[in-house]
Formats: sequence, C-alpha cells, structure tokens
Amino acid sequence: MSELSPQHRDLRMSDADRERVVQRLNQAAADGRITLDEFEERVAGVLAARTFGEIEPYLADLPVAPGTPVPREVVKLRSVAAELKRKGAWVVPRRIVASNKAGSVKLDFTDAVISYPVVEIVLDVVAGSTVLVLPAGASVDATDVQTVAGSVKVRGNLPEVGGQPHFVVTGRQSMGSLVVRRQYRFWGWCW
Repeated sequence: MSELSPQHRDLRMSDADRERVVQRLNQAAADGRITLDEFEERVAGVLAARTFGEIEPYLADLPVAPGTPVPREVVKLRSVAAELKRKGAWVVPRRIVASNKAGSVKLDFTDAVISYPVVEIVLDVVAGSTVLVLPAGASVDATDVQTVAGSVKVRGNLPEVGGQPHFVVTGRQSMGSLVVRRQYRFWGWCW
C-alpha cells in the first residue's frame, strides 16, 4: 500500500484508513491467504493501531493489492461552463489545481484515498461556486483565498491546524462562494 511508505510510517491513521486495511485483510481471508483466527487477531491489531507503522506487521506477508494506484504529485482539473466534480474512492494528489470558468467545482474527499499529510488546493474559479467536503479529522487553512464578489465559508468547526490530513486552500474565487465543510448526513443520505 502506498500509505505504508517510510515517509508515512509515523502518521496517525483515520478510521477510514483502518477500514481500508480491514477490507484488505478480509480479502486475504476470502482468498485463503490467512486463517479465520489470523484474521481476527490481525483485525484487532489494526483497530488498535494509531500510526501506519503499527499496522505493517499485519500486512507484511500479504501481497500488495493489484492495481493499487500510486498518488500523483500534481493534478490539474479544468472545465469551462460545466460542473467539475470528484467523489467516491478517488486518489488524491499532493497538489490539486482546479480551474473552472462559468461552472461549479465540488471535490468530495470523504471516501477518497489520501496518502499525503498535507493536500494543497489551488483554485481559479470564475462565475461559479466551489464546495470542498473534507473527511473526519481533517483541518483546513483557507485564509489565503482571494475573493472578488464572492465569499469564503468554513462550516462545521473545522480546525485550522492539527488535523490529519491538512488541506491548504489558495488561489482565487471570483463571483461565487467557496464553502469548506464536512459531509452532511440525514438518515441514510449523505451529501
């Protein structure tokens, strides 16, 4: 797994990170690579782990999942007069440059695979709104976003420092609003 590289060993794991590792162990048990007793023992260890380094012994003898994507350093997302959207289990790069003219931007990081401790988002949005949906435990710094006939709103008591991962939002939001929030839930619905 890419999140187990040496530079990430001391990073604290989120509940979503632990769940992904448990899914990998579940697949290993289904494939017959580990016994049910080993599965139970490893899951207990993963659920008790605080950092990525602590889970390495539970995955060391298992093959890396085929097709595990490697996160890119920079991704440029561009659109004109259309909606620009990312959601689900997408791989988040270290830096995202989002440019949209006359359209909205929505980046949902709730179920995304985030391997970097800091994710930089550079906006260039004109005549459209931007919504960033952050995962549990994340923090955000959006103080350097330049607004022209627009606004920046950080909702839901998102801390400016100390969260994992930490999002740094910069750039320009013109003639529209930037909203940074957590996922909304109502009964079985999420948005």
